[in-house]
Amino acid sequence: MTLRLSPPAAAPVAPVRPVTVTVHGRAVTDPYAWLKAENWKDVLKDPSALPAEIRDLLVAENAYADAALSGTTALRETLVAEMRGRIREDDGSVPDLDGPFAYYTRYREGGQHPLVCRRPAAAVAPGLVGDLGGEGEEILIDGDREGEGHAFFSLEDASHSDDHRLVAWSADTKGSELYTIRVRDLATGRDLEDRVLATTGDVVWSGDGRAFWYVAVDENHRPATVRLHRLGTPQGDDETVYEESDPGFFVGIGETQSGTYLVVTANDHETAEVHLAERATPFAPLRVVAKREHKLIYSVEHRGDELFVLTNADGAEDFKIAVAPLDAPAKANWRDLIPHRAGVMIRFQHVLARHLVRLELENARPRLIVRDAESGAEHTVAFAEEAYSLGLSPGHAFDTDLIRFTYSSMTTPAETYDYHATTRERALRKRQDVPSGHDPAAYVTRRLFATAPDGEQVPVSLLHRRDTPLDGTAPLLLYGYGSYGSLMSAAFRTNPLSLVDRGFVYAIAHVRGGTEKGWRWYLDGKREKKASTFTDFVACARALIEARYTGPGRIVAHGGSAGGMLMGAVANLAPELFAGIVADVPFVDVLNTMLDGDLPLTPPEWPEWGNPGADLQAFETILSYSPYDNVAAKAYPAILALGGLTDPRVTYWEPAKWVARLRATMTGGGPVLLRTNMEAGHGGAAGRFDRLEEVALIYAFALAAAGAEAAV
Repeated sequence: MTLRLSPPAAAPVAPVRPVTVTVHGRAVTDPYAWLKAENWKDVLKDPSALPAEIRDLLVAENAYADAALSGTTALRETLVAEMRGRIREDDGSVPDLDGPFAYYTRYREGGQHPLVCRRPAAAVAPGLVGDLGGEGEEILIDGDREGEGHAFFSLEDASHSDDHRLVAWSADTKGSELYTIRVRDLATGRDLEDRVLATTGDVVWSGDGRAFWYVAVDENHRPATVRLHRLGTPQGDDETVYEESDPGFFVGIGETQSGTYLVVTANDHETAEVHLAERATPFAPLRVVAKREHKLIYSVEHRGDELFVLTNADGAEDFKIAVAPLDAPAKANWRDLIPHRAGVMIRFQHVLARHLVRLELENARPRLIVRDAESGAEHTVAFAEEAYSLGLSPGHAFDTDLIRFTYSSMTTPAETYDYHATTRERALRKRQDVPSGHDPAAYVTRRLFATAPDGEQVPVSLLHRRDTPLDGTAPLLLYGYGSYGSLMSAAFRTNPLSLVDRGFVYAIAHVRGGTEKGWRWYLDGKREKKASTFTDFVACARALIEARYTGPGRIVAHGGSAGGMLMGAVANLAPELFAGIVADVPFVDVLNTMLDGDLPLTPPEWPEWGNPGADLQAFETILSYSPYDNVAAKAYPAILALGGLTDPRVTYWEPAKWVARLRATMTGGGPVLLRTNMEAGHGGAAGRFDRLEEVALIYAFALAAAGAEAAV
């Protein structure tokens, strides 16, 4: 059958109530500003607080989208069954040894949420991971049980104390990313009376297990304060150990791989500052490693009497690794260990007792470099595929020669290896199981390059069935992001196979704004250069058409969050190329959001986008591309916008306003659909199977927008 979208004749209409502000002498009118509820902070905590008029509009939009997609109901059920069939329902992680126990997470058959478990270390045999349940297992946190009765439930962290007696765990039950921390006594299986509210969910224990550090969010939902909670005391008595005065800086916590230090990081998108405290002496004051300098980025690890500093100092655009004396770690004392090499970006350092491991990226290809601490000798852990994904899994151990990493490609399911740094032997610990079957030989993955308008070569990763005709007739889903330096990896993903098996080509455009080609790739896609992200994506679409992977009007573009902004921009820039556009929690109201300093993410985002209220150039640049402000009287492709009511990152009113303006302005094309999850936030549904319903909606829209032939 050929799928089509079938929207009702009359779409919901949002009333126009113009609000005009003058910025730098220029009047900017927002016809739908009223969709931002005045009590939006209350809505994040309690969705029922949403004003009735706004709720009624969102409900009507949901009904309209459901009607437009009603012809895909059976297909969506099939898609969910297919995608679920590729998930091993009782899957689990590779156990991570920590002293007498091996910790891991797993799922039960049919379960939506993870179980946090442990077994005696002696009971964990090497080799492939099999059934992790059974004799000797302790279920420390049962995500399914804790999620009962909640429309939304997300388990954020579960961190055990050094003596293995307690677990601090955190969860969000609204989707607003306000996490409550509880502490479980593992001897009784019961939670203590302690409740720590309104946190980021991250926990670092003190060495004695009597207290823990956490990050509290302020009234504007920003992580701003590190506090120390002593067990058995009320949250109001918690000691503030760090408070960030700059609203543009995020605060986070972690610990060194050695386990010796608490690490407190304050950073925006181009400057960082790190403070340390010994976990053994939790009430001692923090000490700064190097005072913040504008555009100085660094992070630290520890071994012996040295700190290892991953940094862009002294013009090291793609980063270098320096060492500093622990007792005098100021920048003036940093000494280069791994010098900077332009075009070879060091993404991550992993410091062990006898080895330094770094994850590098060159021309969109990752690799691992292992360095012996005593001799300084280095070797590379090599991989053969044309495009692939590689990740390090640090685990708990420090005094070890084992390095755990995960490898996959767009055709190769994920493989987890333990690599012995001394003998250079690798042992497969887990291979991703696809229960319904997967034949890598039936698929082709490629890496090609598109030429941008300024001559830059933009990488594109491709996946298609070997028997897909490459004559320009295949529909294609083109995914993109391109912000914050985030890297879109060429990893194995089971869900897109439901499109690929129906004749789609699946492609990832590694546009500027990410770091696939190093830090310069990021810098060339931010602030005043942001437009290159959009023109790169269009160049990728045109290159795929020219190479006959697809044809004009056969591409469905997909992006989320800042990638949703990319979707809005290319919809304005080159709508004729696309059969459809999926904008998932899209950051499309860029100008108004960046002018509103009270929103949770606005001040920390100014280094990424610019501050339009204070900087005329930033104002003009953002105004030139902000998708909401550049909707024009032209034909647009079919558009599906997805939002989350309790989303603190991209607020629900951004896609709602954008859709309203599109419908009121466009001269043809469409339809334009809005689907708001009334019970979730930025990440959508939290349950692993509930999430498949949302993916199926996106894929059904893509198939219908492309007019694909799809057997239900």
